Order: sequence, then structure tokens, then C-alpha cells
Amino acid sequence: MTLTVDGLVAGYTREVPILRGVALNAESGRVTALIGPNGAGKSTLLKTIYGYLVPERGRILHDGASLAGLAPKDMLGRGIAYLLQGRGTFPSMTVHENLELGAWVLRRDRSAVAGAFERVYARFPRLKEKRRLAAGVLSGGEQRMLEIARLTMTGPRTLLLDEPSVGLMPALVDMVYDELHRLKDEARFTIVMVDQNVKKAIGIADYVYVLRLGENHRQGPQADFRDRLDQIIREWI
Repeated sequence: MTLTVDGLVAGYTREVPILRGVALNAESGRVTALIGPNGAGKSTLLKTIYGYLVPERGRILHDGASLAGLAPKDMLGRGIAYLLQGRGTFPSMTVHENLELGAWVLRRDRSAVAGAFERVYARFPRLKEKRRLAAGVLSGGEQRMLEIARLTMTGPRTLLLDEPSVGLMPALVDMVYDELHRLKDEARFTIVMVDQNVKKAIGIADYVYVLRLGENHRQGPQADFRDRLDQIIREWI
């Protein structure tokens, strides 16, 4: 699946747009990283793609089909899943029960639910080992892993990830990124990711977009950014 954004203008009020003509193209089997200073519009772009915000102008296409007019509840049906900032697990429920919530739209098809669990537990063996534990006893990294696993229960092709490492200690950040590398290696997902951990984000990315003041500031393959990262960050200050 290819996700294309063209000339997107959007914000929280019509009078003050946050995005001012943003363009993006995320290709299947690749990780596209969005980086930039705080307030650049990175998370706003993901929210607009997923239907939380209605754009004033511009197009959003998923595999060539317009997403105009679709609400967040419609996105899983279009093969798009969204990891929001912050924690989203239910701590008193078991790991397995949290994953069941991710398969809610499949609940009338027992074979489909069973297949979803088989695939997800194969992809995330650590969660299978802990499936009977309450999610609240997992480490922060494991809880983030659980959220990412829950996203994949319905078999989406495009993942929007907003700050997957936020609030985590360095060792737990490494754990989360190890899982993201495994998802990337499967080459079946289109992944668009925002993360303030710029070095980690660029390290996993195939292509990078820099946003600044709601506009495209720079873009290119990972190699264009890897060796000039400190210089690029200094430009934000």
C-alpha cells in the first residue's frame, strides 16, 4: 500500500492552520520517518490522515483511493492502524484480553480471530509468554509492544506510529525499536512514524521528511540525514 498526502492544509481551527500544504509519499514495505522541531505539525499530520482532523484543502490517498470524509472508525476497514501518543493498554486486563480488543471488528468470525492470535503471537513471542498476565505488570517497553501488537490484529497494511518510544528508558526504547525492525523486515507494512528520538527514527527509516512550521522543509533517503543529523537538529534551535 502507498500512502500519499498532497497539498494538505489542516489545523484545530480554520483560522490558524497547522499544516500548510504538506506533501508526503510513503511506500509499501518501507519506514517513512517524520522529524522536526516541536510544533512542526508532525502529530497533526498523522491525526489528519486518520480522520481526527478534517483538512481544509489537499488530498489523502491510500493505494490510490481517497480517504476524504472517512472517520477514524472507518480506517481499520481501509487497512490503516494508528498508534497514539501515550499509553493505551488496559492495565487490569490480561495481555490476551488487550489483544482481543484489537480483534473486536473480527469478533463474529472465530476462525479469523484465531488466525489473528496465531500471527501476532508468532510475531511477538514475548507477549505469548506473558499472555495470562495483567498488562499493568509489564514493563513500559512491553506495554508499548503490546499496543503495537494490538494494532496488527486485524491485518492492516499501513501503520501510523506517533512517538512509539515516548517516556521510555533507553533500554526499553531499544526493545521497542527491535520490534519495529522486525515489522520492517517483514516488508508487508507501510510504516509512517513520528518520534522525538530522532537518531532512532532515522536509524530505522528508509526515507525521511523534515517538517518545519507546518511545511515541508527537507526530505530524502536515510543516507542524506544519517551523517548530518547534528547539523540538522541545530537548525531547529
